[in-house]
Amino acid sequence: MSTNPQSDQAGRVVWHQGSWQLEAESVTLPDGTVVERAYVNHPGAVVLVPLLGNTVLMLAQYRLPFKRTMLELPAGTRLSDESWLACAQRELREETGYRAARFTPLGEILPILSYSNEVLAIYLAEELTPDPLPMDADEQIEIRPMSLMKLIDMAHNGDLQDAKSIVAILRAARHLNAF
Repeated sequence: MSTNPQSDQAGRVVWHQGSWQLEAESVTLPDGTVVERAYVNHPGAVVLVPLLGNTVLMLAQYRLPFKRTMLELPAGTRLSDESWLACAQRELREETGYRAARFTPLGEILPILSYSNEVLAIYLAEELTPDPLPMDADEQIEIRPMSLMKLIDMAHNGDLQDAKSIVAILRAARHLNAF
């Protein structure tokens, strides 16, 4: 007997926004109960730790769900036919105005298990040189360079609240032997 719920059908799209959609489907639980579940079907995204000298290029941008400006790392959604690395380079150039000569993969995370199949690929971006691309029309971003040690402290004491940024900062710090 399986302990995993069984999907009774392919997900049906009930709403979409750009490259992702909200899908719903009926699921039979192990005890036989049939329930309706919905989740965000997402193409995946990248999170970047851009290291410029001894600083990390952080972003300050307004986030509607929290109705305030949040501090976070550059990140962005993959296009449907785009490789993870191509997405990383594009997002870095769009959001920071820099190109990286070296990308180091720092693994993947699943940020929202309860309602999304999004996968975030984390990269350390080094050897940066200016090479901007236009930002997305709906983005207003302020770059805030910060030391890695300050960001580690902020991750540990709760001043940095964005989960993807916390994980990526700590993985980059471990990779760089910063602690």
